[in-house]
Amino acid sequence: MSVTVILPNQDPFVTTPLDMASLSNDVFPVANRVPGAEGEGFDLRSWFSLFIQSLNETYAEPTHLVVRASDEFQATIPWGQLNNALLQFAVNGLPLVKGRPIRLYVPDGTSACLNVKSVVYLRFVSDAALGEEAEYGFVNEISPNQLAKGLKSR
Repeated sequence: MSVTVILPNQDPFVTTPLDMASLSNDVFPVANRVPGAEGEGFDLRSWFSLFIQSLNETYAEPTHLVVRASDEFQATIPWGQLNNALLQFAVNGLPLVKGRPIRLYVPDGTSACLNVKSVVYLRFVSDAALGEEAEYGFVNEISPNQLAKGLKSR
């Protein structure tokens, strides 16, 4: 399963959890930051810096991270709340089965969104208007055709 990474003014970049972990160069036990949690992860902010360097690009620090999970859960988290955030990609060296492809942990953020499982989309945003509080919930995107089909089936 892949993860899509989006930067301002760039085409989406599709990667895998293993490639992300390899780039990070600093895999550690998730329990180092989230007591009682199993598995291995890497620092989100460090990974982001290395990812930008690998593209030979220069970007201003984002103001927010928008994550979306496979179940359409979405969280918008201010960058300042992500100092200790990590992305979990494995348990006992094996890819995640529960919460795959990656799981975001925000151990010291102000939101109730400590743990977002099944993250498939990471969008790094520079927009201070998004505010200083995390926002989260389910996003249902239905096309007009899907809506029409649903109404006809009643």
